[in-house]
Amino acid sequence: MTSIVPAEVAGAEPVTGGVSPAGVGAGAVVARLAPRAKLFPSLAAVYRAQLSRARVARIPLLFVATFQSIGIMILMRGVVDGGSEARAVVAGSSVLVVAFVALNLLAQYFGQLRASGGLDHYATLPVPPAAVVLGAAGAYASFTVPGTIVTAVTGSVLFQLPMTHLWVLVAVIPLSGAALSGLGAALGLLAPRQELATLLGQLGMSAALLLGVLPAGRMPAPIGWARDLLPSTYGVEALSRSFGVHPDWPVIALDLGVCAVVGVLSLAVATWAYRRAAVR
Repeated sequence: MTSIVPAEVAGAEPVTGGVSPAGVGAGAVVARLAPRAKLFPSLAAVYRAQLSRARVARIPLLFVATFQSIGIMILMRGVVDGGSEARAVVAGSSVLVVAFVALNLLAQYFGQLRASGGLDHYATLPVPPAAVVLGAAGAYASFTVPGTIVTAVTGSVLFQLPMTHLWVLVAVIPLSGAALSGLGAALGLLAPRQELATLLGQLGMSAALLLGVLPAGRMPAPIGWARDLLPSTYGVEALSRSFGVHPDWPVIALDLGVCAVVGVLSLAVATWAYRRAAVR
């Protein structure tokens, strides 16, 4: 049988040699598959889609996260007067907003996505796995920006802290958000059940609350070691040090660098967990 499609059609290659692959007749035309989407265009598309979806569903929870952090600072105001402990409370409460959304809610989202079979939809799309994880993580972390800023400004007024260096939030929010988003996505994708993903997200946020808001000087040594393992700790330390009259910028840069490294590692683990969950 002779094909009626011209061999010179753009994007097509004629089969030669008289031997046809998979039963295709000799002289037939095999169309080329579309190229796989690149990382950054795919990342932008997933980010916009997730941002549009989360705008309606997550904004009320962002208000809850902000109100919760401000309420914690008001309670701590009766215990902490000022100094380094006040800086720790304000910094920990501000980063807690990031933990609530980027860690807790993202763990629940990926746990629900895996349980409902939603990962099958993403697996059929010609996009890299990293684009799915990074796009969702970036969208959830973006929603923490207004709540974190409001919490930091409110805490600075409440504890009479200088706001000169609050621009550090420009680095603290994305770096802490990346570290906590990667952790939340990994927990949601690796949890065998949706309920367990929700539990792990809640435990992670509770750890960020207890280990981040409470002053480190009042913690026993073993708890202090656990605090060093929490990804958000270094964002809290960087923001806390920025409230000083003469901040130690090299130390702040080191804290932010550690937070960035942890963010890259946690997002890499989340990407691996996505590949693992998508093929099972």
